[in-house]
Amino acid sequence: MNNKSGLSVWQLTMMALGTVIGGSFFIGSSVVIHAVGPGILLSFAIGGLLVYFILFALSEMTVANPDSGSFRTFAARIFGPGTGYVVGWVYWTGMVLGMSSEATAAAILLHEWTPFPSIAVMGVIIIIGITGFNLLGAEKLSRLESGLAAVKIFAIVSFVLIAVLLIIGLFPGTPAVGTSTLRTEPWLPDGFKGIAGGMLIVMFSYAGFEILGLAAAEARDSQTTVPKAIRQTVLTLVGLYIATIALLLFLIPTAQISENTSPIVSALNRYGINWAGTAIRFVLITAILSTMLAAMFGLGRVMRSLADEGYTPGWLKDKREIPYRGILASGLGMLAALGLGLLFPNAYFFLISSGGFAMLFIYAVIMATHYFFRKKNGCPPNGKCQVWGYPYTTIFTFLALVFAIVSMPFVKGQSAGLIAGSCLLLFYIVSYFAMRFYQRKIKPTVFKSSPPKKKQTTSLSTEFSRELSHQESEHDWEDRF
Repeated sequence: MNNKSGLSVWQLTMMALGTVIGGSFFIGSSVVIHAVGPGILLSFAIGGLLVYFILFALSEMTVANPDSGSFRTFAARIFGPGTGYVVGWVYWTGMVLGMSSEATAAAILLHEWTPFPSIAVMGVIIIIGITGFNLLGAEKLSRLESGLAAVKIFAIVSFVLIAVLLIIGLFPGTPAVGTSTLRTEPWLPDGFKGIAGGMLIVMFSYAGFEILGLAAAEARDSQTTVPKAIRQTVLTLVGLYIATIALLLFLIPTAQISENTSPIVSALNRYGINWAGTAIRFVLITAILSTMLAAMFGLGRVMRSLADEGYTPGWLKDKREIPYRGILASGLGMLAALGLGLLFPNAYFFLISSGGFAMLFIYAVIMATHYFFRKKNGCPPNGKCQVWGYPYTTIFTFLALVFAIVSMPFVKGQSAGLIAGSCLLLFYIVSYFAMRFYQRKIKPTVFKSSPPKKKQTTSLSTEFSRELSHQESEHDWEDRF
């Protein structure tokens, strides 16, 4: 789809950065920095490399067909409708649970500044507000998202500049920090086991970039816009993350980083820059709201994709440009999850921990899909192969993601995530077969009417064929993908 009035490279990039840079980096990274030590740089470098391959694998498939279902639709076409069903619902559930916890975190932070209303009411207001902004459409949402993302990027760049001034001795009233702190640090206190366990949280810090695929259908000239946005996202994200972590290692011993405080705040407080705590609190609230806005955008599109294929109640089908029903359903899902968390916090933590599993699972599916997509179709039409080293790099990334999943028990509190995520996956596998059994045995008329699904595939292929008509003579894409 070449939408001349759609999202630009800048808007897509800022939306992706707005989704990714959130609480997991500003606070969650303190856990892995404390545990892994200076070797955390290697973890973030490996994580950045994996993100590079995942994003460009997604880009190759998106250039071939910028479907609003993105990775869910691609997986269904390679592995069958059951996989598309499971991937779509696992992603939706994991994101709804994760974003409801983000709403709770933002409500707690705001409640410390203003005691009224209560945390529960504040959480409800945040979710309703996020849902309402998404109903305005991608163009208006991207403007707000760009502003919120800019605040986070400005905060990180400001820290980098302050850190450099502290290290070289140009910060007023503070002697040069130099390299003394870093020289006394053991590089790998827990060996490679620590890096393996840390990879889970590192990948959480990078999670959310898949929004680029979900937004592709609403991008301006997606065949050129999406790859450019992905390239800018990868370079900016990895560059900011590694620069921040590297400079942190000069400023504070990793053993002194509190797991309950932002590592940036801990480092700056050590040198008397006490206003950092208040500033980071504001940035953190901004980061959470930004992440929720972009996540809701993706949830609405995934829900519409599922509804189009008959995997949701019929009333969720929505042919309008903005998937109002999918957005509203996702908002209601977040409100329900928020209520569950307030009523049953112990059970809720078990469910929330499945969100990390869900994201790693989705990324592994993207790489598995890409392997067979390239094997079957080759490079995208009128485009370059963006994933160098195929198939070895695709296989390596897939295995690394599987390794990160099975390493979840190495991280404190994440054993529950592996169990909960596995249960979530099993639930949707069983529900798919139960749905198919119901269609075949209980309501045969429904099953007999399923051929429209083939019609839908044909119409999608036909539309895709029209978009790429000048390449069709070279590649028979309608039959191959």
